[in-house]
Amino acid sequence: MPLTDTAIRTAKPKSKPYKLTDEKGLYVLITPPGGKLWRMKYRFDSKEKLMSFGSYPDVPLSKARDRRDEARRLLADGIDPGEHRKAEKAAKGELAANSFEVIAREWLAGWKTGVAPGQHVKTMAFLEKDVFPWIGKRAITEIDAPEILTVLRRIDSRGARYSAHRVRSIISRAFRFAVATGKAKADPTRDLIGAIPPPVEKHFASITEPAKVAEMLRAFEGFSGTFPVLCALKLAPMLFVRPGELRKAEWADIDLDKAEWRYLVTKTKTDHLVPLATQAVAILHELHQLTGAGRYVFPGARTVTRPMSEAAVNAALRRMGYDTKTEITGHGFRAMARTILHEELGQKPEVIEHQLAHAVSDTLGTAYNRTKFLKERKAMMQTWADYLDKLKAGADVIPLHGTIA
Repeated sequence: MPLTDTAIRTAKPKSKPYKLTDEKGLYVLITPPGGKLWRMKYRFDSKEKLMSFGSYPDVPLSKARDRRDEARRLLADGIDPGEHRKAEKAAKGELAANSFEVIAREWLAGWKTGVAPGQHVKTMAFLEKDVFPWIGKRAITEIDAPEILTVLRRIDSRGARYSAHRVRSIISRAFRFAVATGKAKADPTRDLIGAIPPPVEKHFASITEPAKVAEMLRAFEGFSGTFPVLCALKLAPMLFVRPGELRKAEWADIDLDKAEWRYLVTKTKTDHLVPLATQAVAILHELHQLTGAGRYVFPGARTVTRPMSEAAVNAALRRMGYDTKTEITGHGFRAMARTILHEELGQKPEVIEHQLAHAVSDTLGTAYNRTKFLKERKAMMQTWADYLDKLKAGADVIPLHGTIA
């Protein structure tokens, strides 16, 4: 007689296991603790074998019969259903191990040690938000260019074109890692170069007209904020380093006797040297009396164990009436210096670019070297500081063969 749900549900455990038999080899094994386990007995290559289909009621009678029937179809085709199940399970395990998410996370784990923590966090956020939900579970060998393009267009459609390009680069790195480790044959993102239009380049707001620079420098003198922020305002245009490098400056990296500031540029992973003009040394000497006992040149307003806020300089500019989106921003001092040093003071572009710590190779392919053009850079930084002083004083500054009058 075929089994019924009622018969299975009302079956009571006994001191020893016993069976409730259904049709075509299917039965329920009732165990002493009360378990009701689906089993199927079959023969393959003249050997008696056993398959399990889960437990009742998680697997109801109808589903157990479906699984039995599928196993019998495999037997009819000359396939051992038990071995077939093992092969499927192994394939799923291999598929999971070679999914894009698993491989991308493996790549990130190794890549993490060579980049700034913030860069790693942003990259992981891109993947978890924009990539893994769509192709994370897919086997990396099955992902093709059109599938990746769909991911990128989804990002681009929300107005984040720059992010779309960055994500393409991130996906490409994961694929190159997979190729290098033998888990993929090629990087399909190479076929997507140009598929997303280039982002419109946005420059940091900057003042590059000498007369307006003079007005800004005079405005600094009327700043009513804290002394460290005032010093940062004065040094930002004079040193034209990246805002993050300025606010995180440490006294241990500054040698006032040699008039040098040496530090590691996190963006390019290169050592950088900033020659300090006499004006910069004077500002730092005065500031040292206030913050020199601590680690940071510009400590935070609330705690000296952390550097000044990322927004401090821009906030100070806004307090003085400057629009940091359209007029000047902390990063804009770099463009200001680059433009005026070249166009007004006639400084050589390669010397300026080196002082900006841009990783631009020369004609011989030589990478950035912190001591290259050092003599010229020292002279340039003093010329630049003198020029700013004369602008602030309202002098009629006339550039002449790379010097100032």
